[in-house]
Amino acid sequence: MAFCSKCGSNVDEGVAFCPQCGTAVGAAAAPPYASVPPYSSNTPPPQYPPYSAPATGSGLQENVAALLSYLAFFVTGIIFLLIDKRPFVRFHAAQSLVWFGGLFIIRIVLAFALVGTFGFGIIHLLIFMCFGLAWWISWIVLLVLSYQGKNFEIPVVAGIARSIMGKV
Repeated sequence: MAFCSKCGSNVDEGVAFCPQCGTAVGAAAAPPYASVPPYSSNTPPPQYPPYSAPATGSGLQENVAALLSYLAFFVTGIIFLLIDKRPFVRFHAAQSLVWFGGLFIIRIVLAFALVGTFGFGIIHLLIFMCFGLAWWISWIVLLVLSYQGKNFEIPVVAGIARSIMGKV
């Protein structure tokens, strides 16, 4: 007759689990890589992919989700702010929402102000070209830095973005 190694109760022969505590009794389970042949000292061990923590929310890696939160400006910022719960992604989504949403509103206000004042002259064209160039440069910089995993903060926008993160 055998005894349970955990609770010490009697266990009949041929029984796989202790009837008292449920602990496995008998032969120990084989290690998960028992079929892998042993390696000699001159053979390197097998390489396994690095561990990646499971994503919560979007199912993407953090840097990819942060990049995508800038991809369609404030629209994807809203989407990732709502579906992803990781702080890094939520910050970039909120920053995208505030930065590009603010630029969008400023562009609309400029369009109405300049059309009413100057018409469609050369000054109007130059102002919109400079504004558009700044928009695209900031978009590319934010895409690259978020993909690199850097927590780049736009000075005034970052504070507003952090307050939005906490509310949603």
